[in-house]
Amino acid sequence: MRRIIVLLVLALVGATAYGATSTSSAVDVNGQRVTNNTFTNELNAIASNPTLRCYVEALGGQAYSAGAGSHTITSSSSALWANMRVQGLAIGDYVKKYFKYSPNAAALAQATSSLEGEMTSSATSAGLTCPGTSVQALAAMPAEMRKTEILDQAMSTYFVSRLDRTIPLTLASLKTYYAQHSSRYDTLCVSIALVAPSNLSAFSAAQAKGATVSQLAKLYSSDPSGKTGGAYGCYPPSNSSFASVRADAGTTPLNTFPKQYQVINYNGGQYALYVAVTKRTPTPFSSAASAVLSDIQALNATNARSEQQRILFYAAVSINPAFGQWGLASNGPSVFATSKPAASDVSAAALLTTPRPTSYK
Repeated sequence: MRRIIVLLVLALVGATAYGATSTSSAVDVNGQRVTNNTFTNELNAIASNPTLRCYVEALGGQAYSAGAGSHTITSSSSALWANMRVQGLAIGDYVKKYFKYSPNAAALAQATSSLEGEMTSSATSAGLTCPGTSVQALAAMPAEMRKTEILDQAMSTYFVSRLDRTIPLTLASLKTYYAQHSSRYDTLCVSIALVAPSNLSAFSAAQAKGATVSQLAKLYSSDPSGKTGGAYGCYPPSNSSFASVRADAGTTPLNTFPKQYQVINYNGGQYALYVAVTKRTPTPFSSAASAVLSDIQALNATNARSEQQRILFYAAVSINPAFGQWGLASNGPSVFATSKPAASDVSAAALLTTPRPTSYK
């Protein structure tokens, strides 16, 4: 069940619900039902297998919390999985109805490899160290769950490929995109300054007076690199930290700390992090290909969001209240955890307290 934001990093989010909830099914999207038994088996597999759970968390971008019992998960985690099931069903239904598409054996085989690769890349991107491989995670799924996940992957892949603004993931397209945005893939050498809150005013004043990056780092940075002027290293597009370094550096001119900073935790305290690019070196496509691919995947995902929301807003969705509730979140319709009873006893109302005995005189 691949989501647009995670396949190409695809992740699809929900829509508007219609109709009463059917107690015979856990999830119902446009008449496509997941039975309570099937859904419960899926939850049990996720809760009991650490490898599967790790990769499911990576795909959804959220952690699943353990329940009170052994091999259980919380109601909020159940809602997360219900939301992913809604997403897959809605996109699959749309593709079948409007594109008349049904994946053949070759497409399903490709979807299997794609799903395994997506699981791995999602876990890596999220900084998760799963106890097994994505192949083992897929194998740990109940047979029906595995079949569904592979089918949803195939449907989502096809859906994305049919969007007007999707950039094909071909070598020619990657090279064209790189040629149009080559400066985004320069190798970046950066210096940083990690400034304590008490030094921010002095840092800004010195910066306004023309102090250099090196001078500012030596005077105000709490990072060990401050002793050498803040030099932190060079990052080519092939480096796993390149995307974050590029984002941190922004578009500030060379050898200039930006006026804006990030707040980070360091040695138990909060500090302002400034990042300055001190050198840019053009990088050939052969060395930048992986970064170009990641950027195109992210761009395709962004371009797909509006279409995915339109589809899901018009989907008829019902959820068994035992597994969640369908509603509107700030980023679109979604499955919410079912409300829980109060954690402690409610204070007795005055009328329910023992009355004073009547005194007759």
